[in-house]
Amino acid sequence: MIYMKILKDSIITDVEGFLAAGVHCGIKKSTKKDLCVIYSKYPCRAAAAFTTNKVKAAPVIVNMQHIKSENIRAIVVNSGIANACTGDGGIKDAYKMTKIAADNLKIQSSEVLVASTGVIGVPLPMDKISLGIENACKNLSKDGGIEAAQAIMTTDTFIKKCSVEIELDSKKIMLSGIAKGSGMIHPNMATMLSFIVTNANISKDMLSKALKESVVDSYNMISVDGDTSTNDMVLILANGRAENNEIIIEDENYCKFKEALHYLNCELAKQIAKDGEGATKLIEVNVKGAKTIEDAKILSKSVINSNLVKTAVFGSDANWGRILCALGYSGAEFNPENVSIGFKGSIDEVEIVKYGMGTIFDENLAKKILDEDYVKILIDLNDGNCSSTAWGCDLTYDYVKINGSYRS
Repeated sequence: MIYMKILKDSIITDVEGFLAAGVHCGIKKSTKKDLCVIYSKYPCRAAAAFTTNKVKAAPVIVNMQHIKSENIRAIVVNSGIANACTGDGGIKDAYKMTKIAADNLKIQSSEVLVASTGVIGVPLPMDKISLGIENACKNLSKDGGIEAAQAIMTTDTFIKKCSVEIELDSKKIMLSGIAKGSGMIHPNMATMLSFIVTNANISKDMLSKALKESVVDSYNMISVDGDTSTNDMVLILANGRAENNEIIIEDENYCKFKEALHYLNCELAKQIAKDGEGATKLIEVNVKGAKTIEDAKILSKSVINSNLVKTAVFGSDANWGRILCALGYSGAEFNPENVSIGFKGSIDEVEIVKYGMGTIFDENLAKKILDEDYVKILIDLNDGNCSSTAWGCDLTYDYVKINGSYRS
């Protein structure tokens, strides 16, 4: 473990060289902010992870080209409309967004990345977006980080943010990220977007490697409703202003940077899972004792994806049969007769299954644990040395209400 400082009150614009702004340009019917620009005063190395959904939104298609650029300077994001399934016109609009930002910031279009989130199949109101980008570019500041985080929200109920600090070569390295996600969350990097900035000096290849290795065990291990969006993406910009020795190989500094990045990604992923549409509880599924990492991941995700498990947690019902059932249909290799299952809260812990059979346990204690807003499901396969963790949320009446009227 590295020494890492958690910066609870920090935001992306606290990283040297980064400015941001969030504005209301009229995409949303309310007066809530719906467009933001994140800008670096210095050229950045950039890396990304995108949705594996075969149906990719226009911004994803554009970014898959622009991310190849050696330098990236800005990210433009709108919320309210996803610019997905909008044909050639949608792709032209995404490119137009990069050009408008580039013209206002006096940089190249290829140095701009773009993201959209919201309703699928609706064309962007480019007159409003054009004015919004111009307005945001004029109002970029060190105080704009929170407004940028607000502007990327859709059905989110709170801002997702995380900032950490480590030391490399006696230089302070800061990483800070904002994210959005509440529904359509089941990434195979959820709808989820994550934007991370850092002052670390790291090569493009190493930045990409660190991000992609982290995504597998962070964003790709959360689920709200089992739907992988058309717009999912994680973007990271590194401007090198910390002036540490450039990270160009998998050395000790790379490992420290990657550990800090992974912590940040996991924290953002958990915040997304906690804010699932209508959710009241964050659920963590810990699987250990598996024969392989692959089996552990399949099993933990199978449990976190189970609607029956999620509804049982919502009702604080210690219905362990649903957990064992979700393990059984996962397709992973394990011996049901070796499985132990328990619940863990902030203080208490209770075992409810031992070697594949229910135990006599304190129902009141189990309900007390399940009544908490952060519930851990502990699964020991007693069959190997591999483990995995997945995060999700309970499934409530409000999820149906929210998604039954999403477009209205």
